[in-house]
Amino acid sequence: MESGDGALSATSLDESITSFFTSAPPLKESDNLRERVMEFVELNSTIAAGDGGHRKVVCVTSGGTTVPLEQRCVRYIDNFSSGHRGATSAEYFVKAGYAVVFLHRRGTIMPYTRSLPEDPLLECLELDGDSSIRVRQSCSDAVKKSISDHHAAVAGNLLLKLPFTTIFEYLQMLQIIAKAMKPLGPLAMFYLAAAVSDFYVPWQTMAEHKIQSASGPLDMRLVQVPKMLAILRKEWAPLAFCISFKLETDSKILLEKADMALRKYKMHMVIANELLTRKEEVTVVTVDGKIPVYRDKSQPDSDVEQPLTELIRNKHSTYIKNTNR
Repeated sequence: MESGDGALSATSLDESITSFFTSAPPLKESDNLRERVMEFVELNSTIAAGDGGHRKVVCVTSGGTTVPLEQRCVRYIDNFSSGHRGATSAEYFVKAGYAVVFLHRRGTIMPYTRSLPEDPLLECLELDGDSSIRVRQSCSDAVKKSISDHHAAVAGNLLLKLPFTTIFEYLQMLQIIAKAMKPLGPLAMFYLAAAVSDFYVPWQTMAEHKIQSASGPLDMRLVQVPKMLAILRKEWAPLAFCISFKLETDSKILLEKADMALRKYKMHMVIANELLTRKEEVTVVTVDGKIPVYRDKSQPDSDVEQPLTELIRNKHSTYIKNTNR
């Protein structure tokens, strides 16, 4: 979860957060969303895990947020993110027995779709007679397994998919999810892989209709997005295990910035990844040191998310044991 590093006093931060939520456009069907999340969390909180405890729940955020430039939005500022890391990680968490709340950008990569062709609807499906649709026999076993695993995860109440587009939607939805997961205590985890906008246009100062190019050069003031990581750790879900991400294009400042985020927002881990090498390696930054994680290059279909999520699960289990002492 990216955010700027400018310092704010606790009072200023609280005021900026309050101002953001007060002025944000109301979230559509927020009551229905809250009910769905509460039901998912409560159901999974009663289920025993294989280690004798209760099932763990992780909120995985994925994809980038947009910043609308008009209330009736035609133009927007976007954040680069395909959603691959979040979607892939969600699969590994489900496989490990976690229940996953997958908060994702509409149109980005979804869990269990990595094996699908570019146009899966047309390439993987065919008519069976005149009325039903089935998976083509020519589709690979990997495609069939992905479809089967997805349906099993949803049917087993292990995967709840919630889409967002704008920065306003994302932060309001994250707040709802975090407050619903708060009663889980240390069994809750936040894996904040979404690329979150650093700046936004306040709703009340935004043009209602499409900005006209005939008006000449565009002069627009962007306001810094409040640091929600701080309030997530302090109020929304204070006992949850929290992991944020730091992406940089300059390797010289990456670890320094990740260290700063770890201390400033009291994260349990910060995943440092450089843009050009993010699919091959990451560095897990903790208070105890820095742990490099690499993709297994001897395996052509391997990814860095598998060893990364395995490391995180082990650290989460240790955190739960230490917290419950």
